[in-house]
Amino acid sequence: MALADFIPSEGQRRIADAITAAERHTTGEICVHVTPRCRGDVVRRATKTFNRLHLYTTKRRNAVLIFVAYEDRKFAILGDTGINEAVPKGFWDGEVAELGKYLKAGRPVDGLCEIIARMGNRLSEYFPGERDDENELSNEVSYDDLDDDTETEDNDYGNME
Repeated sequence: MALADFIPSEGQRRIADAITAAERHTTGEICVHVTPRCRGDVVRRATKTFNRLHLYTTKRRNAVLIFVAYEDRKFAILGDTGINEAVPKGFWDGEVAELGKYLKAGRPVDGLCEIIARMGNRLSEYFPGERDDENELSNEVSYDDLDDDTETEDNDYGNME
């Protein structure tokens, strides 16, 4: 299944627009990555993806990744070190639960757009928007069809701590 089968092009545009709107109120960067499979631990795979996409390169280390493996029905939300140091443990638990409901109901675009809006509001409490803030990461949905076995070993990735 290709990305367009899971999230049609109009849905991809809605998600990118939701990210743009959410980031207007925060210096945080929100990214969505979709893949068909994740046979192993989803957090481990999401961390590898976070590093492979170099999301740790933001000035404030305040990027967030929403990682969805749609065929295996797994997903994770990861924040970079700047976020993890600033927010309480379990900060994303509500978003994880809510996104799970949308995904289970077969409404990924609605769920992602809702969660992105919520993330923007929550991030603005810790990382308020600034007049001269630049968009450091793409707002487009990223996609790969890598199988877990085809990914490079952990030590070939970046430096997310």
